[in-house]
Formats: sequence, structure tokens, C-alpha cells
Amino acid sequence: MSSLTPANLSIRPRHMDFDLPNPLPRHWHSNDPFKTHFFNAMSVLFPDGERYFIESVRHFRDQITDPALKEQIRGFIGQEGHHSREHVEYNNRLRDLGYDIDRLEITVKKRIRFVQKQFSAERQLAGTVAMEHFTAIMANAMLRDPQWIQGATPQLRQLWRWHALEETEHKAVAFDVYMQVCGDRSILRKAMRQATFFFLKDVTVGTWHMLRKDGALNVKTWCKGMYWLWGPHGFFSHLISDYRDFYKEDFHPWQHDNAQLMASVAEEFQGHPA
Repeated sequence: MSSLTPANLSIRPRHMDFDLPNPLPRHWHSNDPFKTHFFNAMSVLFPDGERYFIESVRHFRDQITDPALKEQIRGFIGQEGHHSREHVEYNNRLRDLGYDIDRLEITVKKRIRFVQKQFSAERQLAGTVAMEHFTAIMANAMLRDPQWIQGATPQLRQLWRWHALEETEHKAVAFDVYMQVCGDRSILRKAMRQATFFFLKDVTVGTWHMLRKDGALNVKTWCKGMYWLWGPHGFFSHLISDYRDFYKEDFHPWQHDNAQLMASVAEEFQGHPA
């Protein structure tokens, strides 16, 4: 299939300086332990995960002949590399608060090493495509509906919106590369099922750990948090339709056309070029 990626799409990393609070407020999101640690648990996954994404796409860069896609790959690598560095600093702030980030990260590191040793390069790229869809639909939700990050400490709110914007900009790069070098959608669907399991598992374990460290892991906090995620108007509940689209035979990430929203949010970050 032909790519639906906008022809005029420009992907450039913005070199941000968020000047995160030091120490980080323990419950920086609305003074709510669950919301805070849900985002914190996602941050733990990013440094190693995004380095994996970069390597899986970079492996096929020389096989791509389309100049526009080659330029998008360059932008993708730049953006993901900068995301990884920012989240390293963010995660170090979490270490300073006493959370065992090393223990949470080692599970991710071991899984990535296993995948890189046991899986083909095409299958590794399929995993990146799956996780890029996950991050893209979460990013779209955060940008479209500010309530999901409303009440957060300003620097953290800005960091998450910046990350969401750039995930939206490059949401189809890994997909377009995959479709050119492989294109087997059955592998993509299998990769998405596995990515879904491990993403939800890792975020749950990370959230549990940080809530327990705070002495806030109790039925009331957990049930309230699950309702925020999975209730009728929950964060994850809003993602289900967009998530399911990935399994369609003709799916392309830019069928979810949020270019206008992306351009609007990009105005917040003018003055931070590559």
C-alpha cells in the first residue's frame, strides 16, 4: 500500500531544557499518587525502549531509497534519542526519591537483549511499529484532551506534551519502513499482542512499586486509579477504538489524521529547533 504520511511532514528534534524540579515533587500530578506513578512508570520504560526503537529502524535505513522517508528516519532517530536522554534525567530524579528504578529497568533491559538475540531484524522492527502505535494513540489523547495531564507540575506537563507532540510527528516512520522492507501484517498483529501484554505488565509493576514505596498502595487508591484508566470516560477506554484499528488489513497510522492538532501544539514549542 502507498503511505498516507503527509508529503510536507517535517520531523525535527526540539532541544528542550525542562529544568525539572530537584527534588521532583513526590506526587507532581494533581497531588494524586496513582496518576503521578502511572506516568512515572511509563518514563522508566523509555530510555531503553527508545534506544531499541532507534536500532530497529536504523538497521534498515540503507535499504530505503525514498528520499522523503530517509529524511524522516533521520528525524525519528534524532527525536527518539533526545526523548531517551530527557527521560534518563527524569528517571534519575525518581531514583533520588528512593524508588528502585534500577530494578524496574533491568526487566526491560533483559527482555530487549533477549529479543535482539532471538528475533529477526524484521520481527524487532515489528515490535517497534507496535509500540509506536501505542505511544501515538496515547500522545493523541494527551494533546487532544488536556485533562489527562491537567494539574501537573508545569515542567512535567510541558515534558509530556513535548514528548507527545514528537511521537505524533514520527508516528508512521517505523511503519513505513516496515511496509517497505517486510510488509507482513500477521507479524505486526502478533507483535502488537505481545507489546500490549508487556506494556501493561511493566506499567502496572512500576506503578505498584512506587505506590508501595509511598505507603499509598491500598484498595481505595488502586480502584480510583483503575477507574481513571478504564472507567467509561477513562484514559485507556478512550484509546480502544484507535488501538483496534491497528489490526485492520489496510491500517496506516495517518488514517488517524491529527495533523491540525499537531500543528497547533507545535506552536507551544516554537523557538526550540534542532
